[in-house]
This record gives sequence, structure tokens and C-alpha cells, in this order.
Amino acid sequence: MSGALEGRAALITGGARGLGLEIARAYLREGARIVICSRSVAALAAAQEELDAAGEVHAHAADVSVPEAAQELISFAAETLGGLDILVNNAGVYGPKGAIDEIVWAQWVRAIEINLMGSVLPARFALGHLRQSERGKIVQLSGGGATSPLPMLSAYAASKAAIVRFTETLAHEVTDDGIDVNAIAPGALNTNMLDEVLAAGPEAVGEAFYAKAVEQRDNGGTPLTRGADLAVYLGSRRSDGITGRLLSAVWDPWEELEQHAETLQESDIYTLRRIVPAERGQLWGERA
Repeated sequence: MSGALEGRAALITGGARGLGLEIARAYLREGARIVICSRSVAALAAAQEELDAAGEVHAHAADVSVPEAAQELISFAAETLGGLDILVNNAGVYGPKGAIDEIVWAQWVRAIEINLMGSVLPARFALGHLRQSERGKIVQLSGGGATSPLPMLSAYAASKAAIVRFTETLAHEVTDDGIDVNAIAPGALNTNMLDEVLAAGPEAVGEAFYAKAVEQRDNGGTPLTRGADLAVYLGSRRSDGITGRLLSAVWDPWEELEQHAETLQESDIYTLRRIVPAERGQLWGERA
């Protein structure tokens, strides 16, 4: 998609390492002007040094879970870039690992703040700028906890599911403003978050999840480029009208999704929903 983001202004939170940094690389490669954000000043400096040669990139340290910091970040991005077309909410953490009655409660709450509030707040403050864009885009990062239980990682699972429902809800709120809001499930990534799971061990995260993490480490995991490419697609004009969806970078045919935009608008495909007995071949619960 060479030049897919030409002339577009984008803010990428959690953009100093891992998937966020890969998205930043992809956005610059596709012609965007970007601001990257992280809580770590040192990580931001290193990322900006790497990215500078690829295009226009600015860095701003902020904790996006704090309202004042999130608002200041959005203002900085809009002023520095001369507007804002795309917001990529990538910042996130696993949070505490262990049973809900054994983990440190303050750490659980903090994970919710970073993952959920750190997604909601930038979106809240960015809307005014995105409404002025030719086509505003919000790209949220979800994860494995959104669509299935994740024992011993309850803060992560709950926050990622909440991000998807917020994505769907916000998409409805801003549909008349020409803003598309979608979430990405990037796949099993070999980043520092995987290192956290391996360091925590099977006692903290459960035998099954730890075994999957070891297998993922040994097999290389999902390439970061896959999620970054989907983030480019959802930030580009090719995805206009596709909104309120959770898309898998690995399993969904998103490269051709614009062909099905009208169908998506009229369906619950790629959304979270409740399953009723009849959908599993069961008749109980059905009313005559």
C-alpha cells in the first residue's frame, strides 16, 4: 500500500517499542507524519533516533491514563502536526499475574487504568481534531483476552474486552462525524510482554498459558509487521466506512475488506455478541 498514508497526521501511543514502534515504522513508510508517545523518555529518545531518517516524527512523553497528560498529548500532536487524522491507541500492559484473590489489588486497578483509560482518554480528547479531518480514524489495540477467558491475567482480559465494546460504542457515536473506529487483535507477539509471562512462570500464569508462551517463543510468534500492516489499512482511506469492528491481523481477510463494507454496516460480523442456545443446536431457552 505504498503511500497509503501520504499527508496524514497520526499519533501512536506506546510507540517507542514493540508493536507500537513497528506501526510507527510502517506509518512513516506509507507517508504519514507522526507523533510517538511513551511513558519512558529514554525509550522515546531511542525510537526517535531510529525513526528520524524515515520521515517526520516527533516524540512526547506522557502517561495516557491521566486525563491532563492525555489532553496535553493530543494538543501537542495536533499543534505539531498541523491537525490530526489518525489516533492509534497501542499503549498497554499485562498487569498482575495470578488469581484474582491473590494479586495485589492496586496493580490490577493500575492495569485497567493504563489499558482502558489509556485508550478512552486519548480518543475523548482527539475527537474534536478528528472531526476536522477529511476522514478521521481511531485504531485501538485489543488482544487475546477480548474474545476468550484468560485465567490468571484477569485485568488484561477484562480491559481488552472493554476496549472492544468501547470501540463498537464509540463507532456508533461518531458515525455522522465521518470517523471510523476499529480494534485490532494483532496475534501472539514476541515482545517484552511475552518476556514478562516467561519470567512470571507457570505458577503465576497457569501451566497451559505458560506452555503456549514457551511454544510461541520458540516458534517466533506472529510477525509484528502483520499487525502494523493492518494498522496502516485501518488508518488509510481504503478502509473508509469500515467501523466498529474487531479485526484479527492473522485470521481475517482485511486486505480486501473494503469490498464488503456495505455488508459489514448491516451485520454483526467482527463484533462481540452473546450466543444463545439455538445457535449451538439447543432448544432450551426458546419461547413458544
